[in-house]
Amino acid sequence: MSPVLAGVLQLTALVAALALAYRPLGDHMAAVYNSPRHLRVEKVIYRCIGADADAEMRWPAYLRGVLAFSAAGVLFLYLLQRVQGGLPLSLGFASISPDQAFNTAASFVANTNWQSYSGEQAMGHVVQTAGLAVQNFVSAATGMAVAIALVRGFARSRTGYLGNFWADLVRGTVRVLVPIAVIGAVVLVACGAVQNFSGIHEVGQFMGGHQQTNGGAVASQEVIKELGTNGGGYFNANSAHPFENPDAFTNLFEIFLILVIPFALTRTFGKLVGNVRQGYAVLATMGVIWLGFTALMMWSEFAHGGPALQAAGAAMEGKETRFGVGSSAIFSVATTLTSTGAVDSFHSSFTAFGGGIQLLGMMLGEIAPGGVGSGLYGMLVMAIIAVFIAGLMVGRTPEYLGKKIGTREIKLAACYILITPTLVLGFSAASMVLPDALGSMLNTKALGAGAHGFSEVLYAFTSGANNNGSAFAGLNANTPWYNTTIGLAMLLGRFLPMVFVLALAGSLAEQKPIPETAGTLRTEKPLFAGLLVGTILIITGLTYFPALALGPLAEGLS
Repeated sequence: MSPVLAGVLQLTALVAALALAYRPLGDHMAAVYNSPRHLRVEKVIYRCIGADADAEMRWPAYLRGVLAFSAAGVLFLYLLQRVQGGLPLSLGFASISPDQAFNTAASFVANTNWQSYSGEQAMGHVVQTAGLAVQNFVSAATGMAVAIALVRGFARSRTGYLGNFWADLVRGTVRVLVPIAVIGAVVLVACGAVQNFSGIHEVGQFMGGHQQTNGGAVASQEVIKELGTNGGGYFNANSAHPFENPDAFTNLFEIFLILVIPFALTRTFGKLVGNVRQGYAVLATMGVIWLGFTALMMWSEFAHGGPALQAAGAAMEGKETRFGVGSSAIFSVATTLTSTGAVDSFHSSFTAFGGGIQLLGMMLGEIAPGGVGSGLYGMLVMAIIAVFIAGLMVGRTPEYLGKKIGTREIKLAACYILITPTLVLGFSAASMVLPDALGSMLNTKALGAGAHGFSEVLYAFTSGANNNGSAFAGLNANTPWYNTTIGLAMLLGRFLPMVFVLALAGSLAEQKPIPETAGTLRTEKPLFAGLLVGTILIITGLTYFPALALGPLAEGLS
């Protein structure tokens, strides 16, 4: 079987699996967030945290809950790393330095999982399981809660209430993430992933010599890292490590985990607003972009010229032979079009155009299908922008799902889409003029970085501000400058957009629905899905094209 055919068959199997899971999972999540009752374990959690789960919240109160919970998570994870040297099961590792502890705490709470350290050489079992793995669950549940709050803004009329953050957080964790993670962990263990609390062992190498390795609760953390679109690996090699991702089947299974909730949330959206066809329109938009990017990535990697690469069957540098080019390309697009950041190959070793596709996927805002929760609310904001543009073209007041898109709503949407580019381009520009920052480019001289060196820096801040977490491997990000600035980019890129999303949700929830007329734009039709795709690509292209031209495009055309 040719590598191209194998890649196409894997993509076909993945699409089929996602289609089978779409309706039952989407309906289940709609039922979870609409349920009038609390489970016994949920009531215990509410008592422990002192929350009244039945109290409805307006958007400022909902936002305070999000920010307070996240701030507590950053503080707890920071302190846990700072005292690691005195914890049991620390494997003899020292406490983490202040700047790296801040970067890591910000990273995992922001659902980014950017790692400026090697997991097996820095983090003990307690930090990995009680700190990082826990944040993988609750950061994902926080994103889902914010998305559901925005959906309620469309669904509710003249109330201003968006539900209860603590109830949404706990339900998303207990009823959605934990059950799927348990099943997924069993599957990974059955296929060879590691799940233990072993210490450090010295093992022989195939070519002679020895190396040290350790185990850990790898399978349980691997599954939520993918399911929650987190991405932080137990090992430095991330999902290319055989302890995390043993074979081609687990690789495809992990891609499925990355995509299944973001796609299924469109069904949840349709159910909660009372029109599943609206969900199908958003799904179609996400699907077209995802499939288009996947096809472009596979073409770029399989067709890369040069006799050495052609003899190897395409661009195999930095890719695992047990996965191959096709599966690595699919995994790469799945992670950069979501906020996952997991890698089963080194992104810096992809072709120049392949690296550009990865960058562009993140620059879209990771909305196709995007992160858990963040993909849906990002796409809905883009839908508001598309409706506004359509209204300008026909001279009609824009409406979406029966809600008027007025001055306040469009200002909030505009602020949302401007935050991330400001962070990415601002921090990238600063890094290119500071000698110490330029010195972190390991594969080139500091003052002669070239197009690929610029791409490394641009990729780092794009990944951080978009809460992705993957990286081009040629950049040493474990410096005070990058630890601090990327940490700030992750926090601001995560929580500032949430401010505008929740404010937008509150504004919509206060409105009275507008009846449909003959002039109402039908947002469930293919025409609107096409308009939405065009709006996303044009806005992103106009914002980032100059930076892309200086980096991956210049490298690919040179």
